[in-house]
Amino acid sequence: MNISDCMKRNVISISETATVREAAAIFSKKHIGLLPVVDMDMKVIGVVGLRDLLDLELPDFLRFVADVDFVHDFGAVESTRPSSDILNGSITVLMKNAINVNEDCGLLRAYAMMLQHGLHDIPVVTDEGILVGVASRVDIGTSILTSWSEVN
Repeated sequence: MNISDCMKRNVISISETATVREAAAIFSKKHIGLLPVVDMDMKVIGVVGLRDLLDLELPDFLRFVADVDFVHDFGAVESTRPSSDILNGSITVLMKNAINVNEDCGLLRAYAMMLQHGLHDIPVVTDEGILVGVASRVDIGTSILTSWSEVN
């Protein structure tokens, strides 16, 4: 079984010319965790995850603290928001290099790639790099487990 057998084909992506604010609106409206960034030819040039946007909200001190269990309240930090400059800035500032798989990739290889790179979702592309789908760990896992019913 290949990744194309279980990926989501109705993929939501964002143009490389979009802003952080536009990406946030898409995440909010579509309830997704990964947003592939594409060029004019629909080739994946990067990805932005929900976590990348939420990191804009986190206070700087968290980068220096190993355990936040002792912090019971973030106080005024809870109501801060990124500046207009950040929100109106290019999404390419937040985007990470895309780890993707080809549409004929096997499920175990795709899952192994996701584990190795700490991904929950992975873009699926054609040989030319054009975005055709996104697969999650759940998509892959349930496809693999479904095949177990065929085992005698």
